[in-house]
Amino acid sequence: MEREGNYLKSPDLLPVTHQQRNIGTFGFAVIWIGMAIVLAAFAIGGSAIIHLPLPMVILATLVGSCLIGIFMTLIGDIGIEHGLSFPVYMRAPFGIFGTHIPSLVRGVTAACWFGLNTYFGALAINGILNLLFNFNNWFICFLVFAALQLFNTSLGIKSIERFADLAAPIIILISCWMYYTLADTATVQGKNIWTWVEAPTTDLAAFTAFMVVVMANMGFWATLAADMPSLSRFFKAPKNERNWFKRNKTQLVGSLIVMPITNTFIVTIGAICYMAVASADPINALQQSASGFILGILLLMIVLAQWSTNTSANVVPAATIFSNIGGPKVPFWVGVVIAGLIGILAQPWSLFDVMVNVLLIIGGILTAIVGILFADYYLIRKRRVHVKDLYDLNGQFKYYKGFNLAGLLAWVIGGTVANIFSTYSSLVGFFVGAFVYYLLAKYWWFKKYPQAELEELNDAKYLGITAGQNLDELFGQQLPAEDELLEPQDPLLEVKGVD
Repeated sequence: MEREGNYLKSPDLLPVTHQQRNIGTFGFAVIWIGMAIVLAAFAIGGSAIIHLPLPMVILATLVGSCLIGIFMTLIGDIGIEHGLSFPVYMRAPFGIFGTHIPSLVRGVTAACWFGLNTYFGALAINGILNLLFNFNNWFICFLVFAALQLFNTSLGIKSIERFADLAAPIIILISCWMYYTLADTATVQGKNIWTWVEAPTTDLAAFTAFMVVVMANMGFWATLAADMPSLSRFFKAPKNERNWFKRNKTQLVGSLIVMPITNTFIVTIGAICYMAVASADPINALQQSASGFILGILLLMIVLAQWSTNTSANVVPAATIFSNIGGPKVPFWVGVVIAGLIGILAQPWSLFDVMVNVLLIIGGILTAIVGILFADYYLIRKRRVHVKDLYDLNGQFKYYKGFNLAGLLAWVIGGTVANIFSTYSSLVGFFVGAFVYYLLAKYWWFKKYPQAELEELNDAKYLGITAGQNLDELFGQQLPAEDELLEPQDPLLEVKGVD
């Protein structure tokens, strides 16, 4: 297999070997804390507390977090079993060219998150400048802050990114301080934080409000549920381990314990924030609950935290996707610029106020992809994958001119139905997407385009780590060295040595 002329085999897209997997259970827990400390989640709590008391908000958040955590773990097995990333495996249910369409949605979503985090950082910068120089123009701060982040990322400067190791614990400390300060503020106003509700609901309306919070939390993390193989392929896992739970121990601890706890904590702060200052905007809450030097330091920490999180979790993944889709004519720095423009044009200053509604829409669209991945990997292929052909322009995944119409149709149908029943969007998207894809692929598409792993039920040939698969032999000794593989793509893996 020659790499030249075949963009499908770029080093960052090739499978990760067993020797290159060095993120353990503790390492993934640390990564999850860093990813789950997201100020935008305040919006979920602020919206939820309008109709539900805090205990119900917490319960709904835990339920939603655990449900999406299950989806993450199921799909993450693709990376653990075969060492494959999200865009590569997507060639199976969508085709070697069709994979770019859902990947583009993931990239645009990441770019929008960049815009929202930049907005929070800009408000914090504006607050600092207001304290020091009586300057007050958040939009100028937004444009300058966006430009600095994009310039830093395009040049690959690591200094700000290194702050990511400190960003999570700093935001945790700030959040704890906000919890106690804002809870006291609410109490002084005569509000019991455990019973107060702005507009109480009962019966069916209360259940609907509860499910909206569940779905909002699922929608919040739906992008990562689809994209989990890109991270899980670096997780340590024992060879020849047939027990699914033992093989996915790292995922189970991170996605079903650490993430739900951390995410629920942040949503809870958002709810208390709304009780205290009638707004879930964390910057507004800080400015109303602190002053002087302390406020300046807190705002500076917010700025640095948003910068580090944006670089690793939003700008780099989005830019990488745009660059991969565009091919050699779209270098990484151009992908960075595209991500920045999308984030700015998304008008994040308006996005925060409609966050829950947006999450319901995004959740339905993205969990339909998760359902398709589930059906393709577990129900149809039974975890067997013809990995070598995923990198062949003329292999079995070429389908019709590079597109798997079964996957595309199932995605459109699943996403549409999910948004018709938006109160249950993420669950509807997953199950409708999985069901429609299973029927179309099994009884139509794969009759037209036979799949080797379905014709030849050979575990030793088509399973990965559970069959002790040697990827170096599979690819004719052409897999890159470890440092070559890890170099450009995912700064989240900066903590890969933590175990």
